[in-house]
Amino acid sequence: MHYFLGLEVWQKPIEVFLSQGKYVVKLLERCGMVDCKSVITPMELNFKKLCGSVAGPELANPFDYCQLVGGLMFLVNSRPKICFAVNTLSQFIVEPHRIHWIAAKNLLRYIQGTIHWLRYTVGNLRLHGYSDANWVGSLVDRKSTSMCCFSLGSTSISWMSRKQKSVALSTAETEYIAASMACCEDVWLRKLFSELFEHVLDTTVIFYKNQSGIHLSENHVFHDRFKHIDIKYHFIWDMVQRIVIRLQNIRTDEQVADILTKPLGKVKFLTFRERLEVVERPSYEGSV
Repeated sequence: MHYFLGLEVWQKPIEVFLSQGKYVVKLLERCGMVDCKSVITPMELNFKKLCGSVAGPELANPFDYCQLVGGLMFLVNSRPKICFAVNTLSQFIVEPHRIHWIAAKNLLRYIQGTIHWLRYTVGNLRLHGYSDANWVGSLVDRKSTSMCCFSLGSTSISWMSRKQKSVALSTAETEYIAASMACCEDVWLRKLFSELFEHVLDTTVIFYKNQSGIHLSENHVFHDRFKHIDIKYHFIWDMVQRIVIRLQNIRTDEQVADILTKPLGKVKFLTFRERLEVVERPSYEGSV
């Protein structure tokens, strides 16, 4: 298989590459940005501040904006690094302003210069994940953004960036809610793999950078401090007790999940993008 539903697949003896290069070209042609000047990061660092101060009658064309964001949503299937940017832009579909349209065009400029591939290699197929959250990620309704991504071996196979449904009162609470969402995704992946390969996976390690959330997932003595949290988010406690998952603390500068929770600077963005196994266009010689 080389091409399926807009997804390009190139196979080699020990590697498989996935991309949507042809779809990217069509999207850029439709928007008239094939020859635009490229940028290094998908979103400006101050975009959150700019969105919080949007005012006035400078509205964008809703039809054009929805069409563009819809095209970008399909592109997220092979580009985890733009997941946060698309998630943010999709929150303004009802009433897009000029600043949102400019941000969407900026994302297209990033895509124009980065037709990359996801690389899957033969190796240790151990499932592990990352969980992170951006407290008060939205200045409009003060809700936070949850993120999780899972890798089987070295390359990401599942990723998500989503606004939380309730307002969190602290960073510990928003991180705990994000970890619970990651736990639900892990349970689904484990069931999928057990059906495909008839093999029971080992305990999934989820890298997490909040000590309070780790203590809460292991000991409900802390429950009185978080009793206002919806009971569904305490599902993670049961999974930890059953040794299905294990939360492991990680340093902030090693948290790959940051790329899906907020805009990053050039150095940090490129570092985390590389760790997601996003590579340049591979050579087709020897492909199967």
